Amino acid sequence: MTTPFLDARAQYVLRLADNALVLAQRLCAWIGHAPVMEEDVALANVSLDLLGQARLWLAYAGELEGAGRDEDALAYHRDVREFRNVLLVERPNGDFAATTVRGYLYDLWAHFALSELARSKDDRIAGIAQKALKENAYHLRRSEDWLVRLGDGTQESRERTQRAVNDLWRYTGELFLGDDVDALMQSRGIGFSPEALLDPWLERVRESFSTATLEVPADAWMQRGGKQGVHTEALGYVLAEMQVLPRAMPEATW
Repeated sequence: MTTPFLDARAQYVLRLADNALVLAQRLCAWIGHAPVMEEDVALANVSLDLLGQARLWLAYAGELEGAGRDEDALAYHRDVREFRNVLLVERPNGDFAATTVRGYLYDLWAHFALSELARSKDDRIAGIAQKALKENAYHLRRSEDWLVRLGDGTQESRERTQRAVNDLWRYTGELFLGDDVDALMQSRGIGFSPEALLDPWLERVRESFSTATLEVPADAWMQRGGKQGVHTEALGYVLAEMQVLPRAMPEATW
């Protein structure tokens, strides 16, 4: 039987796992469809990095949960309401501009989040974060470069990129909204305050958007609920594709 603290820590790690897992699944859908071959390879590499991070987080979440579920069980045999990813990562790929904007907004948040987690008092969390932070440096550099190239490119590329920014901005607020799980993890020196990341994140966004000739949307109501298991219908489509084989053949092994 888990204690409230262990259960909260398992939930906390599961959120990190689901963010990486769902975004990895989204990005792998670009393989064979990217606008240029180099991006086909790059998106595949980012997806694989995120999948590797998800496996580490899921394995640890399973151990903390203590219910006998390994990384595969957690990835393939949970329903939509059991997933704890933020809503941003489950948004549809859209066009290349939309994928780029989604990636940049998340990669930048992950940079600050992983930097905090790399100092966690939980050695396992710190170790995973330190590894992920090195991969994130490439992810962020790549997504920021494409953001600038598209925003400061042709009229069409700028319009598409600004449209993606306007559409996805409402999903960024959840990244900086803490709850009881976040508060408990912060109080134990394991996690961080989501709210504390907002100002440095916004400062970097404004700098990047200025270079990309993009406008930062005005403050508005933000979507939320993913961290508590309340998702958009988009996640259902992601999971249906991701989970169909292991659910259809539960006894299959690699």
